[in-house]
Amino acid sequence: MLAALDLGTNNCRLLIAAPGPNGSMRILDSFSRIVRLGEGVVGTGLLSEAAMDRTVAALKVCAAHMDKAKVRHVRAVATEACRQAANAPVLVERVAREAGIALTVISAAEEARLAALGCAPLIGEEYEGALVFDIGGGSTEVIWLKRENGKALITHFASVPLGVMTLTETNGHSRIDGDAARYAAMHEDMKARFAAVRRDMERKGVFEEGRHHLLGTSGTVTTLAGVVLKLPRYVRSKVDASWHDCSDVLTLAADLIKMDRKGRAQQGCIGPERADLIVPGCAIFTAIHDVWPCTRLRVADRGLREGILRELMAEARR
Repeated sequence: MLAALDLGTNNCRLLIAAPGPNGSMRILDSFSRIVRLGEGVVGTGLLSEAAMDRTVAALKVCAAHMDKAKVRHVRAVATEACRQAANAPVLVERVAREAGIALTVISAAEEARLAALGCAPLIGEEYEGALVFDIGGGSTEVIWLKRENGKALITHFASVPLGVMTLTETNGHSRIDGDAARYAAMHEDMKARFAAVRRDMERKGVFEEGRHHLLGTSGTVTTLAGVVLKLPRYVRSKVDASWHDCSDVLTLAADLIKMDRKGRAQQGCIGPERADLIVPGCAIFTAIHDVWPCTRLRVADRGLREGILRELMAEARR
């Protein structure tokens, strides 16, 4: 039994799997909880006691799931919130003591590598490569994957230290209903940051939109896909690996930012917990598309955890 645990700025996610034939894996159990670990980190540089309490409680549930499944190999990682917080070692010690989980804070480069490893099987066969993007709570990773000799290799990666939580806090507003100017400011901020990423990226080669597609992972893009598919509730099997015209997702984003919080919460795949965060998520997604205007988007309800599981399978075989 193998387990991958991803503690992000907003979510705590666990995936338990067993190795299958020919390098495949069989998912046996999963758990996800919004913990908002990074709440306030932008302003204070510290994880709050309340956020750490919520996180430890969620990780205790994860530990119970792993005990029940008799997990033999586990890797638990923490990302941007813990990279930014000066008191992250306090959380790591608490998690080890109270939940029995060894938590490792990984670099942005390692996060991007694992996300790419998890998403690589979803590059469309007719494409040369894909721009993988992972919109997190505290950072957004952008990875250019290209096929070379039958393998998907990272040509370039960048981590922008703003995600759906930190972008909102940086703009000094927890809710932006009806504030078109503030939304536009968030969008332009991210667009400028991604334009700088593209300039660096093209030192490695020419990114041709017609020969690449967007490949999005994590909460924002999977939520948007669920709404585009008109799902009354989120269904992973319908969202993961789904293809979309970018124009459809951009139209949805424009509609969502015109709604008030209640209207967004009534969308089946958004709900009250994501009703605020989907707005900065839309600002980030539209900025990505402005800079890399591909026509097609593939959505991955997979990424970092699946990358961890693939490496754990290789270790288990050895």
